[in-house]
Amino acid sequence: MASTTQPAGKARIRQRKSSSRLKTLLKNLGPGLITGASDDDPSGIITYTQAGSQFGLATLWTALLTFPLMAAMQGMAARIGLVTSQGLTGTLRVHYPKWLLFFVLLFCFPAVILNIGADIQSMGAVTHLLFPVIPAFSASIFFAGLLLFVIIRYPYQKMAGILKWLCIGLLLYLIVPFLVHPHWPEVAKSTFIPTIRFDKDFLGILVAILGTTISPYLFFWQATMEAEEEQHNTRKKRIVVDKKTLDNMRSDVNIGMFFSNFVMFFVILTAGSVLFVAGTKHIETVEQAAQALKPLAGDLSYTLFAVGVIGTGLLAIPVLAGSISYMLAETLQFSMGLDKKFNEARRFYSVIFLSLLAGLAMQFSGISPVKALLYTAILYGLTSPVLIAVILHIGNNKKIMGKHTNTRLSNILGFLTLILMTASAVALVYFSF
Repeated sequence: MASTTQPAGKARIRQRKSSSRLKTLLKNLGPGLITGASDDDPSGIITYTQAGSQFGLATLWTALLTFPLMAAMQGMAARIGLVTSQGLTGTLRVHYPKWLLFFVLLFCFPAVILNIGADIQSMGAVTHLLFPVIPAFSASIFFAGLLLFVIIRYPYQKMAGILKWLCIGLLLYLIVPFLVHPHWPEVAKSTFIPTIRFDKDFLGILVAILGTTISPYLFFWQATMEAEEEQHNTRKKRIVVDKKTLDNMRSDVNIGMFFSNFVMFFVILTAGSVLFVAGTKHIETVEQAAQALKPLAGDLSYTLFAVGVIGTGLLAIPVLAGSISYMLAETLQFSMGLDKKFNEARRFYSVIFLSLLAGLAMQFSGISPVKALLYTAILYGLTSPVLIAVILHIGNNKKIMGKHTNTRLSNILGFLTLILMTASAVALVYFSF
């Protein structure tokens, strides 16, 4: 009798331990997961759809390339936030020349506003597709108002919880390829054997993918959210930045960046398997992508794609608007924090309101989401190499980071990112002008 119950008891213990580890892992997911998921915003969906519709499965391998680069850079930004207890802007203001800070802000601010505008327009457009009785602009106003209410109404921890649940919306993009039955051996080949064509269009889409996945605002948001999370935990219990804290942060960041690249992979796969095969190669907006999918892949694929755009917008816009508000607050040193009430941080929330309003106003400016994306890519492209170089310098600066400086692997991946993003910036300016 004992011989049969003992294995069963051990199995239950192992099951409880596995369940406990899973719960701990899910509990530790936060800034990294949200940052990674917000990278797949409607603007990113357009870029990945263009890659798949124009070149089929030929760019699938970029998801493998960008994952370690994103994980390394976001990991550095997160560690800076944990160690310094402030965002990148605060670190730049204290330790670096003011001209460097203002250079970064000069290019980042308009880029983020254009990004917000493109995302809001895309959400309004797909809502109109799903519910034709609702005008696109009315839907855009509704979403902007809803997001502003949620950001002001709920404290950071509640806000983070809402954003984590919105990450589930990205799983919709993982379903669509299984509805259209791609040729999986060809998918595997395109994933693990890179295809490179030395022509303007193909190099241009590679540059666009790099610029979309490795965006400066994500560095600012990651560092600030790590600092905010640490401050929140410190108020409850003193938190020391030790090996366990850093390991939890790395797990969060790595899972978030993997999730981001996983979704990117499946969006390219969907467009490459459906739109490219059907000869639909000129997709400029998310509503065009959704409409093109409907007759080719069925109503369910069309609906999942469109609903996914709304979910990604609801996730990404608070990150975009929040990053710009934190950047300005740390620069001008006024009260800030998503955990503060409106009357405790009026200017902080006012910046978020104005950024959403400016994004909405884009619809009257004649700037289409595609043009906004082009301008955003140029501004991000010019800023990214400078900011990556600064993050590398901070990460190796013992006066700032103490004993938590970069590892050799982080530096190797960081310098590789710097080289690729510098080449990307040069190519972007060349292709644009």
